[in-house]
Amino acid sequence: MQAALRLARHRAPARAVRCLATTAHSSSIASTAVPLTSSKVTPVPLSNVEAQWSKLSAEEKLSVQEQLEEVQKKDWTILSLDEKKAAYYVAFGPHGPRTPVSQPGDALKIFFWTMTLVAVGGGLFATARAFAPPPPKTITKEWEEASNVRALEMKLNPITGISSEGYSGKGYVTQK
Repeated sequence: MQAALRLARHRAPARAVRCLATTAHSSSIASTAVPLTSSKVTPVPLSNVEAQWSKLSAEEKLSVQEQLEEVQKKDWTILSLDEKKAAYYVAFGPHGPRTPVSQPGDALKIFFWTMTLVAVGGGLFATARAFAPPPPKTITKEWEEASNVRALEMKLNPITGISSEGYSGKGYVTQK
């Protein structure tokens, strides 16, 4: 969880001493580290951090993260529910890079505009079909049947094709 908190931070100022996940004895090093936050930052209560998070300044967010790091060093069974919720929200909440891209109601707008564009495309297709010339006469079923008769007369493809013995295919007929 502590590593996740570190990953969830925005570009926080670099610390002089790395601790928690990178050293085995963080207590001896943490005592020599200089705190980055000044005493002017008032401690933020951990209850309902979810509602306050967007209104907090960068210093206050950093203060909350450091406060949660200290709280998480304790046994997790003695942490309060508010502390657990705050730790989870700061690590995995919908802020920073996990901020939702779409807003509520965007799905309806996307559906509406997609259907509008599909309807416009269908209208353009119908208009193009209405003004298109008639199909050529070689696509009719009668023409294709006549092509089969002509192929039999000329003995086209006598090994595997229409002129072969026992041929049971449709030949050149593709129309239904």
